[in-house]
Amino acid sequence: MKNPVLILAMLTLAACAGKPEARPEPVVVPQPVAVAVTQPCVPDTLKPAPDYVDTADKLRAAPDAAVRYQLIAGGRKQRIARLNELEPVVAGCPRGRSKP
Repeated sequence: MKNPVLILAMLTLAACAGKPEARPEPVVVPQPVAVAVTQPCVPDTLKPAPDYVDTADKLRAAPDAAVRYQLIAGGRKQRIARLNELEPVVAGCPRGRSKP
């Protein structure tokens, strides 16, 4: 009888000598990547704040109460117009939106 260790070694080597299986090539599928781009909330079309007519210096320099009242009324109109410009901008910002 032949050596069983030698037979086992020959069978193991014979099993390894077989032709390797053909493996399929990996399939590469490109995936889109979403990248967050920050955009400013304030549009470039928003004008700077106006020079309000009811500043403290102008109110102090007014000759009488009637002129001061007219300056205050004019400043109020300017502020209301400015708020009408700003409110849509603030509402469009993520922090400006009211939570449901």
